[in-house]
Amino acid sequence: MRQIPLGRTGTTVTDYCLGTMTWGNQTPEADAHRQMDMALDAGIDIVDTAEMYPVNPVSAETVGVTEEILGRWIAAHPSRRAEFALATKITGKNGRFVRVGEDITAATFAAALDASLARLQTDVIDIYQLHWPNRGSFHFRQNWTYDPSAQDRAATLANMHEVLEAAAAAQKAGKIRHFALSNESTWGTCQWLRLAEDHGLPRVQTLQNEYSLLWRHYDTDLAEMSVNEDVTLLAYSPLAAGLLTGKYQDGALPEGSRMAINGDLGGRKSDRAFAAVDAYIDLARRHGVDPVHMALAFTVQRPFAVSTIFGATTSEQLHHILEGRDVTLSDELMAEIDTLHRAHPMPY
Repeated sequence: MRQIPLGRTGTTVTDYCLGTMTWGNQTPEADAHRQMDMALDAGIDIVDTAEMYPVNPVSAETVGVTEEILGRWIAAHPSRRAEFALATKITGKNGRFVRVGEDITAATFAAALDASLARLQTDVIDIYQLHWPNRGSFHFRQNWTYDPSAQDRAATLANMHEVLEAAAAAQKAGKIRHFALSNESTWGTCQWLRLAEDHGLPRVQTLQNEYSLLWRHYDTDLAEMSVNEDVTLLAYSPLAAGLLTGKYQDGALPEGSRMAINGDLGGRKSDRAFAAVDAYIDLARRHGVDPVHMALAFTVQRPFAVSTIFGATTSEQLHHILEGRDVTLSDELMAEIDTLHRAHPMPY
């Protein structure tokens, strides 16, 4: 692993980040706590969660459970809290997911933050993220029918300013260290950055968007923004919800897996996706690299700063991932990956 810049904070994090979204549904608490020990012992120093978690499925009854599980680990290991940057997210509301509160405003920002701090049993959240924009998002396969024409620019900018002021108040109170986004666009991120600069408010330090061998939307406008504005990508679903492990190939459906629970992997399941996975797995084997390790290593070798968020349903899966945390792909392999990407673009 490498240390990479955390935005413009002057601090760094590891380029691998422990994800927690299955904790409390697929992953029982004892195993989740074991994963925390394993990740920190391996040198990982950033952990991501959200008030909405766990997923698979998302439900109103389980909102906050993952934070509570992580909070009990923190309470039991107070001396280890300083070893990692803790990232979580305010949900707001989104029609495709369980509703948690209302639109993100100054009031809901403050209330959700206090609730997360209580569940996590910590005094400060290092990276506090907006899970997705109030105005909507093209992420989660919504890109196929995305229509921004109904957006109210003035209202959007006014809300951004309001939320940034709430973030500034939270920073002043010592409740958060850094402000961040998730599932945002290039335009949206640039507006947050401009408003922060114009008004002396907290700037965006990280952007948590989907990124993998199968989903490379970040490679163009967002990558340019990331490099020029020093916004670090926290890449989620680097294994494409498990597709890139190969466990679903040839009609396989492992018991208890994400596909067994939710069916189409959030719209990622398609014949074209399976064909692309076959090609990437064959490429990895020809180069003598584990497919999981190749998929993760690819994400952190991009020409912009990335900390890739991997989730593991079990500690055994986490052990496998950690075995590849220092894998570096050759220039030849990276070039062949780009060739395959041209042959299998946008597979879902």
